[in-house]
Amino acid sequence: MADHCNGSSHTSESFANIPPIKFTKLFINGNFVDSVSGKTFEAIDPRTGEAITRVSKGDKEDVDLAVKAARFAFDNGPWPRLSGSERGRILMKLADLIEENIEEIASLDAINGGKLFSLCKLIDIPNASMALRFYAGAADKIHGTVLKLSKGLHGYTLREPIGVVGAIIPWNFPTIMFFMKVAPALAAGCTIVVKPAEQTPLSALYYAHLAKLAGVPDGVLNVVNGYGETAGAAISSHMDIDKVSFTGSTEVGRKIMVAAATSNLKPVSLELGGKSPLLIFDDADVDEAANIAFNGTFFNKGEICVASSRIYVQEGIYDKIVDKLVEKAKALVVGDPFDPQVNQGPQADKKQFEKILSYIEHGKREGATLLTGGKHIGQKGYYIQPTIFADVKDDMIIAKNEIFGPVMSLMKFKTMEEGIKRANNTAYGLAAGIITKDLNVANTVSRSVRAGVVWINCYTVFDMDCPYGGYKMSGFGRDYGLDALNQYLQIKSVVTPIHDSPWH
Repeated sequence: MADHCNGSSHTSESFANIPPIKFTKLFINGNFVDSVSGKTFEAIDPRTGEAITRVSKGDKEDVDLAVKAARFAFDNGPWPRLSGSERGRILMKLADLIEENIEEIASLDAINGGKLFSLCKLIDIPNASMALRFYAGAADKIHGTVLKLSKGLHGYTLREPIGVVGAIIPWNFPTIMFFMKVAPALAAGCTIVVKPAEQTPLSALYYAHLAKLAGVPDGVLNVVNGYGETAGAAISSHMDIDKVSFTGSTEVGRKIMVAAATSNLKPVSLELGGKSPLLIFDDADVDEAANIAFNGTFFNKGEICVASSRIYVQEGIYDKIVDKLVEKAKALVVGDPFDPQVNQGPQADKKQFEKILSYIEHGKREGATLLTGGKHIGQKGYYIQPTIFADVKDDMIIAKNEIFGPVMSLMKFKTMEEGIKRANNTAYGLAAGIITKDLNVANTVSRSVRAGVVWINCYTVFDMDCPYGGYKMSGFGRDYGLDALNQYLQIKSVVTPIHDSPWH
């Protein structure tokens, strides 16, 4: 099934020979096991809204078992005690196995998350192996420093793994988010318990299988499928977890902070929501700017936390940009993510599908002008037309709240100062974009906008070397880069007296 937003459509048979689902249980201490309760829940295909399979439903008791395994592996097992180069060798082997199984893994994220099969193969899964190789290369370069202390003392620092990590990951990039947490944590010498999103557990379980094949010792990597209010809450409040890393909504991020603070005061890293602005200035190339803005909003069906869902266009080229964007939206093909002709698959689940449609209705009621889209497609599955609103005011709900779907808000501005002020008029601060040929404008705006990443004349461009995270209510801590690795390390200071010192 594929559908152009202007109404023309065609239907087709399934575009992939989807392999059987092999792994549906919990992965604890190197084995696939049923949940303690024996309960399961459905893994849904968002193309149809129907169940693909059932997976084990982990609860507090299962998290306890996983943490116990991870704690034993950290306190008594080989992983933290291996040389960095040996840990790196195993992570490199895991990267090789991922690349060897790319077709099967891509099909899991497409059928379970509605992601484009082609982009999973082109971006998501190669990104996973790149993350493993990047941090594998860093594993033997974790060093402390020698300190020249006063008072006749000699000192140095050690950088040691923080311990047992709890990672809670979202459903929009199941593969990338899994390794965004797992790769640096394992490179640092930590052990980890991962709770994948309940919507998209299938690829995480496959990665657990590959990790065992690669030689990751039992207990080092554990995967507990389950719901946030049970399994996620158990991880956040667990007294034997030393750190939590979470990517998801600001609302849930608050709950995790409270749980961490009221248990063992464990540190947390939070990459939360966004409502990212993209400022397009009059001197921009109209075609290039429209391409950047369109992809910034509609990439991955808008289910991306850095989505440029607030587009501010300087008044001189506003009308031209609007026309280009509407033309591109009407040409976008929505349909089965296995179809190579399709540009946008279904939203990840029914709840998100209904939430996006409700925001579209809010936009209409508040007086924004619906230029294109605004409706769901088909009688089954979670397909939504790419939607563009113009005449959006900064105080409208669609301009303030994270929609997390294929919905763009267009706004006009006059001066650079106005653009900066309006870009910063948000509770979030995850990302921002600037399109201009003027270096002074680019430098001024990038230093003035309060966001963790600012893209100039590009958008949603990520690199392993480039730290990524938010300001304000978009969270704190960083993924990617060596900054992420450091979040899984403790600094220990060691001090000894120098014997001929008068202080001894």
